[in-house]
Amino acid sequence: MLSSYRRIFASPGTLAFSSAGFVSRLPISMTGIGIVTMLSQLRGSYGVAGLVSATLAVSAAVLGPQVSRLVDRHGQRRIVLPAMALTIVAVVGLLLCARLKAPDWTLFVFAAGMGVMPSTGAMVRARWAHLYRDDAPGLHTAYSFEAVVDEVCFIVGPILSIGLATSVFPEAGVLLAGVFLAVGVLLFAGQRSTEPPVHPAARHQGRSVILNPGLQVLILTFVATGAIFGSVEVVTVAFAEAQGHKAISSVILALWALGSCLAGVVYGALKVTGSPATRFFLGVVFMAVSMVPLLLVAHAVRGVGGLVAVGGALLIAGIAISPTLISAMALVERLVPAAQLTEGMTWTTTGLALGVAVGSSAGGWVVDASGAAAGYWVPLAAGGLGVVAALAGLGRLHAGLGSGHLPGEAAEGPDRTVDVER
Repeated sequence: MLSSYRRIFASPGTLAFSSAGFVSRLPISMTGIGIVTMLSQLRGSYGVAGLVSATLAVSAAVLGPQVSRLVDRHGQRRIVLPAMALTIVAVVGLLLCARLKAPDWTLFVFAAGMGVMPSTGAMVRARWAHLYRDDAPGLHTAYSFEAVVDEVCFIVGPILSIGLATSVFPEAGVLLAGVFLAVGVLLFAGQRSTEPPVHPAARHQGRSVILNPGLQVLILTFVATGAIFGSVEVVTVAFAEAQGHKAISSVILALWALGSCLAGVVYGALKVTGSPATRFFLGVVFMAVSMVPLLLVAHAVRGVGGLVAVGGALLIAGIAISPTLISAMALVERLVPAAQLTEGMTWTTTGLALGVAVGSSAGGWVVDASGAAAGYWVPLAAGGLGVVAALAGLGRLHAGLGSGHLPGEAAEGPDRTVDVER
């Protein structure tokens, strides 16, 4: 198993850009939950906290793909540094408004400004795609490794964000996220030797890849998937608080990410077969079904036992996450032109961000109205919508990949002479 991962890091500079990408991605898992934890303490309402967090997610959904579109046209270093600087300004403004008890509308303004946060995860994957475009097994392993890195971020990030906010001072989690972003982006931008060159067609791309039918299916499905993520985070924090152990919520959420992390490690070492579209659909189905035990145990068991049961249910539910995301990235790499790969990958995270916005808001409203346990109906409903979207669009995904191509066979693709189905 480890030999597959050692092989992808044989290329010089790969460990450096992947490690820097890890640091710069930590804020993704820290800011949303950090805002919820911070404002629930300072403003005393999960509704307001969820809406501010949702504002950040919506802003990232609108601005993130535009930032990545500029990256495709002008190169990673030229865009990522000013985008990071603007994000840090917005973070500082949000923290000051929260501390100084400024009107609620100011929180929304600065949360929206944080939406220009650069998608370094997409840029890291673009570097892997540049290095291993002609090596299908290597690229599968690289995408799997980055999915594991994402999950490690979601293990470490919430623990740090919630832990610091509840034990040091409420703004500590979001503050540390800003530090990680600045340090990580500076380190990442410094890795010039592995930065992919600007594709010759990138400067002349007139249409956004959002018009790609297959990508639209992924985005729509990821909206539902993101709603699972956002609602589970908010509801789990509220559920832990209702049991008298709010700080433990970070550990419970870490178990969810741990399940995904372990699944990603194993999945990356496997020699996968069949269509990535089918694998993606099956992952979405598993993700939806795994919300049923979570809802049941939240209603059946209370106190510390309830927290343990919810943690166990989330650990199992996490198994579906990494394989589903890995299959999605493989689909993006096949569906969109090489000149717009960063934008295409960012659109998938945009779908997740929109879903997180809806899910965190809906979860907060249900918690405020009916209690924490009832909030777990939100991720279950979101999972059902995800299955419907993936099933309805499965034909588009297969059509986008091309018919009659087995894994490993050459296929024509947009802006490519030869491509390989992942």
